[in-house]
Order: sequence, then structure tokens, then C-alpha cells
Amino acid sequence: MTLDKALPRDHAATVEFQGLRREFGSTVALDGLDLTVRPGELLALLGPSGCGKTTALRMLAGFEHPDSGEVLVDGEDVTRVPAHRRDAGMVFQSYSLFPHLSALDNVAFGLRMRKVRTAERRARAVELLDLVGLGDKTGRFPHQLSGGQQQRVALARALALRPRVLLLDEPLSALDAKVRLTLREEIRRLQQELGITTLFVTHDQEEALSMADRVAVMRAGRLEQCAAPAELYGRPATPFVAEFVGTMNRLPGRHTSGVVEVLGQRLPVDGDAPAAAEVDVLVRPEAVQVAADGEGDARVVATAFLGATVRLTVRLADGTEVRADLRAHEAAGLTAGAGVRVSLPQRPVLVAERTC
Repeated sequence: MTLDKALPRDHAATVEFQGLRREFGSTVALDGLDLTVRPGELLALLGPSGCGKTTALRMLAGFEHPDSGEVLVDGEDVTRVPAHRRDAGMVFQSYSLFPHLSALDNVAFGLRMRKVRTAERRARAVELLDLVGLGDKTGRFPHQLSGGQQQRVALARALALRPRVLLLDEPLSALDAKVRLTLREEIRRLQQELGITTLFVTHDQEEALSMADRVAVMRAGRLEQCAAPAELYGRPATPFVAEFVGTMNRLPGRHTSGVVEVLGQRLPVDGDAPAAAEVDVLVRPEAVQVAADGEGDARVVATAFLGATVRLTVRLADGTEVRADLRAHEAAGLTAGAGVRVSLPQRPVLVAERTC
């Protein structure tokens, strides 16, 4: 089977959300969302529960309609187009397979509804099951398949109608960790090979960063930042993004005219700073520098072996605890109780309002 036969590459579409607003009673689910999904990219919508990411996905699918704003696919306004005419394939968190149908018949179901001839729909179903690694499971029923295999069937079914857009609504959350890791790699490989525009909703930052071309972080119905994973992690646009994506330390500092004093150092501020003088400095654990110092007033209170790195928890003289990720050989001898000196690289830092 060829990939072009399964799903032509010219199906890659541009998706645009323009000023989407949706209220459910007193709750604002989307508050003026503007976002573009580029042709052929996998864009992850990431955020805490209630941030509006699933509402946005459902609006693209046609299951929800905005109070205001538009949804465009290749420049065409589909805001009020019924779901069955959206030309979108969707994979849900629950597999939603028909228990009385075989894997092949589940994949072929949508084709049957569209009156595709029996021979053609069976051939396409076989091709797609082979594409997702289940060519030898065509006759199995859902109860005879593992959770990961059922989700592969659901993915093949979503692709059977050759949609312009693929929508994934937390499709891996019901699977165990090992299966999630394998399946997310397979989904990403398949998406790249097919070149299909994909919107992927998740609350799992590791999934988003490892799978997506770009990640859109949402909060309270608004877009906080949309960027490639490396930029999102390394240069977060807001304190919320900084703390939601990855692990972040908050260190007390004092801000004056674009410079912050922290750990006895003076560092430039990256971006905007709160008006207050007393601020928190946001620093990744891997950016924290720790050196042995028997006379230092900071102490290691815990260590955790993470493979290539060791995470130290260090208590400063004022009681603040700092997490630092060091390479294993750098952490040698830095056991609980050891005196240390903590510092930061001479580069701009992100600051936020003091939390306490």
C-alpha cells in the first residue's frame, strides 16, 4: 500500500479560529480565541482543565458553535456547517468502537454510510489497518483487542474518509504509560508521513512537547502563547506558560529599572516586569548552578537520581528551596547535608509577581 493511496497529501488544510467566544451560563469557555493551524502541521492545544481547549476542538469538529467569531478551513467559513459535512476525522479519548463489528467493519463504517461500494470500502479498510500495524487483526472484535490496538482502529477509522483535518481529543489518556509512549510515536510518524493537518488536545505537557510542531498554551479561554516546543520551554512568553510547561523554581528577588537582584547577583529582566519591587524570579532547574562549598550557607536537603542527571533540592539561608538538575558526575559528593553555593548564569531572567 502507498500512503498517497490511503490519504492524498493535497488534503492538508489551513485552519483558522478568528475571535471565537463561547459562554456556558456564567462560564466563559473561549474568550476571543485567535489561532491558525498551518497546512500539514500537528498543533497541540495544551492547558489545564477548563481552559477551553476541548471547546475549540469541538467547534472545529462542528459539535459546538461559537457565540461570536468564525472557524475557517482553507479560507471557507465553516462556523455553521453541520459536523457531518466538515470533512474532519476525529479520535476521542474513549475509543467509541462498535462492539458488534470487527476491526475491518469499524474502519469501513463511515464509508458504508457514504454508500461506497463494498469492495472499495473493504480494500481501503484493509489498507488503513495495515498502515496502523493491524493488518493481521482485521477480523478481531474490540473485546479481542488491547486498548492500544483499539485506539489504532479508531485512528484508522478517522482516516478512512480521507479528511482534510484530523482531530485528536486526548486519545492517549486512557492508556498505560508504556503504550502511550509507543502510540504517540506512531501517531506522530503517521501524521508526518501523511502530511495531514492535525489538532491535538492534551493536558499532558510531555505529550504536547514531544509530538507537536507547535504548542498553543491556553488559560481561561485565552491563548497565552503558541510556539515550537523548544521556544515554548526555553523562552516562555508569560509566567503562566513558564510554570505550566516543565518545572520552574521561584526565587525571591528585588526589581529596579529592568534589573533584578537575586542570589546576590544582578541580572537583566527578560520581558515585562511587575510594578512592585519585590518579585519572584523564574528559573529552570537545569539553569541553577550548584558548587560544593563547606562554608556556604545553603544546604542540600535531598537528591533524586534521574538517569543522566541528578536533581538536588537545596535549602537557602532564608529557607527557600531550590531544585537544580546537574549531570551525574557534577553531582558526585553533593549528598544530603552538604554545604553548597548556588548561582545563576549571567543572562536575562523572567520575573513574576511575588506569591507570598
